[in-house]
Amino acid sequence: MKLNAELPMWAADLFRPARYKIFYGGRGAARSWSFARALLIKGAQQKLRILCAREYQKSIADSVHRLLQDQIELLRMPGWTITQRQIEHAGTGTVFIFEGLRYNTNRIKSLEGIDIVWVEEAESVTKDSWEILIPTIRKPGSEIWVSFNPNLFEDATYQRFVVNQPPNSIIKRVGWQDNPWFPDELREEKDYLYRVDPEAAEHVWGGHPRQTSEAQVLHGKYRIEAFEPHPDWLGPFYGADFGFAQDPTTLVEVYIEPPQNRRISQGRLYIHRESWKIGLDLHKTTTRWYSDLDRHLFARIIRADSARPETISYLKQHGLHRITPVYKWPGSVEDGIAYLRGFEDIIIHPRCKHAAEEARLWSYKVDKQTQEVLPVLVDKHNHIWDAVRYALQKQIRAKKAPHDSYTGQTYGNRA
Repeated sequence: MKLNAELPMWAADLFRPARYKIFYGGRGAARSWSFARALLIKGAQQKLRILCAREYQKSIADSVHRLLQDQIELLRMPGWTITQRQIEHAGTGTVFIFEGLRYNTNRIKSLEGIDIVWVEEAESVTKDSWEILIPTIRKPGSEIWVSFNPNLFEDATYQRFVVNQPPNSIIKRVGWQDNPWFPDELREEKDYLYRVDPEAAEHVWGGHPRQTSEAQVLHGKYRIEAFEPHPDWLGPFYGADFGFAQDPTTLVEVYIEPPQNRRISQGRLYIHRESWKIGLDLHKTTTRWYSDLDRHLFARIIRADSARPETISYLKQHGLHRITPVYKWPGSVEDGIAYLRGFEDIIIHPRCKHAAEEARLWSYKVDKQTQEVLPVLVDKHNHIWDAVRYALQKQIRAKKAPHDSYTGQTYGNRA
């Protein structure tokens, strides 16, 4: 059976022998599905034992299992058997296995006979994890494939493979320009970010790392990890921020995992779903939000930016019956940031790509001469996180002053 599996030109290097195959860069390069297709093609040609790893993997849902399955189905590739834990090829005996690196140290060390390891979303892999994994992949001719979007210049993955390139390696930065199927939806987002913040666009779309981590509002507080909401969690909570030509209209769904000890912790915050769209016409907002998040939004309380009362009034009359304006007070932004940083962790679902991007980009100003981080927020890359603050406003207000009640008074547009 002839297989028609198209790949971008840069993917030809995935079929060349090398110990390390490192492909990094900005969004939209089709790295993940190209890696998946290449591994499936190789696995259908010869017997391979392929480990698919990432730093955090609590369940198979956190892995590339679904991506591989989707590619098998899309390309109608024969011979593959898909089970809950593995993917196997009946003809060659190839097997894909899936593991997390952070919490499976002993299991990773015990793995034998791995031909190829693919580490996806490798920007979050720590120095310790690399030092455990790399010696484990010791079969003659074995290969280490790495795909990632750089975050910080000092991150272990960027330092190990890009700054200090190992021998016998293929290392390439590939981006949206290298993807012949780059979709119009992503092109619109790319052009928007280059228009409003070229420096940030070079990070997100150009694939260049950031270097001033201390300036990040959420530095060291968040991670990207798949999850499913637990019945014991609080929520869902919904928040919305409005924009149009220059800023996106956003909506988020978040949950709170209560802490074991309320006196010393706020627990964990989970960013479950998002909607993000530039130039979203008001009359299309309800339909878009229903599609992106929840068809039952008409019954949900949505706390929205009170600077746009006419927008809230319209949406209340067009399907979002319980949307309500947030209350604002002097220092509400700072109080919201303090509340967000009070969580043990902020976990962002991988599908919430804009929440993850803004978590990396939302920052304080930096003095250009001294490089000192200033206590002044840059009014950019905060649209999702404004919506998160709105969603959690009752909790933020209660944390600030449990004895206060809402007055209904608003203070300008800064919230």
